[in-house]
Amino acid sequence: SQRTSITMGRGPRKHLKRMDAPKHWMLDKMGGIFAPKPSAGPHKMRECLPLVIVLRNRLKYALDAKEVRTICSEKQVYVDGKLRTDSRYPLGLMDSLSIPASGDHFRVLYDTKGRFVLERIEKDEANFKLVKVVGTKMGKKKTPTLSTHDGRTVRFPDPLIKVDDTVKLDLKTGKIVEHLPYELGKVCLTVRGNNTGRVGKLVHKDRHLGSFDIVTLRDAENNTFTTRLSNIMIIGDSEGPAIKLPKGNGVRRTILEETAARMERREKNGGM
Repeated sequence: SQRTSITMGRGPRKHLKRMDAPKHWMLDKMGGIFAPKPSAGPHKMRECLPLVIVLRNRLKYALDAKEVRTICSEKQVYVDGKLRTDSRYPLGLMDSLSIPASGDHFRVLYDTKGRFVLERIEKDEANFKLVKVVGTKMGKKKTPTLSTHDGRTVRFPDPLIKVDDTVKLDLKTGKIVEHLPYELGKVCLTVRGNNTGRVGKLVHKDRHLGSFDIVTLRDAENNTFTTRLSNIMIIGDSEGPAIKLPKGNGVRRTILEETAARMERREKNGGM
């Protein structure tokens, strides 16, 4: 009998089939066999947008991937204030994208359907970002450090900053300029789960030992919803969010409300 040998792949996969790409990239099914695989970076593959999709599919700065590579190689793209020449660099939640040649600045956020949106912002707002604290520890030589959701490590933070808090970072210096603690009354953005993209004030928190802590949020129209504590991110205090939000301000509409709004717009435009 013949012996059959199985050859295993060596190293990490370098390709991504289009059908396996995340649905929130919104790539057309018949647009090809492959999709751009994000490079290794600060965000997980299924929680990011490659730069090529942002510039080609979303912002329409380029017609194809070759043009995106040209734009990046000519040093026209900055992410969080740093020059990026990799066309597959992963953009994730709260990242700021700047294109000095056109004077455009964007922030990566979620809409209420859980899809990434590029919200146009002013130049001043592109100089900072909000990051969620995901860990604190004592480093080498007793150096206190904290870790953020976008892979940063900040040394010698304020001792009052705890896990699940949010801090405002100055992107030019990398230092913390504001602390938003995890407390009742704070404005939160849901970043994971069925309520992704919804914004509301934190009104209640339930502690479940041995299970997931549950929080209750109330949006601008007094609708309440619950989610896990790990699914939210503080983005503002009682006065309002510290960043510009996408259209709708994080309030999810029902299908009937969306249909009524669409019909109203159609009537205003003369039945078009």
